[in-house]
Amino acid sequence: MEPVKCIFCNPDPSIIIARNAHAYARFDKYPVNPGHILIIPHRHISTPFELTDEERVGIWDLLTEMREMVMNRYHPDGFNIGVNLGEAAGQTIGHLHVHLIPRYGGDTKNPRGGVRGVIPEKQDYSVEK
Repeated sequence: MEPVKCIFCNPDPSIIIARNAHAYARFDKYPVNPGHILIIPHRHISTPFELTDEERVGIWDLLTEMREMVMNRYHPDGFNIGVNLGEAAGQTIGHLHVHLIPRYGGDTKNPRGGVRGVIPEKQDYSVEK
């Protein structure tokens, strides 16, 4: 049986919008909102806990650079930054990638709780249950 090829390990250069020595950035193929970007380390690892200090800085530098680009091009009202780790958390690709998701006023009925919305009944923590 042939090993499964990782779609993030050897990307088509035409989809890369920025890069540094440790990671690259590309638009998400299935964006949550306009301007949704992925930051992907060059090294094939599954979790951020495997990152070297230099890789961590490289990823954060690209996040900062891409935030500026998205602000200038798409003018969002906010951002979510996230990583899915493990099948139970929704990870579908075994190569670490960080989502930079622009948020726009009105893109969801109630954004309160942000990433807590991955479990909808836990999103609004202001309501006593």
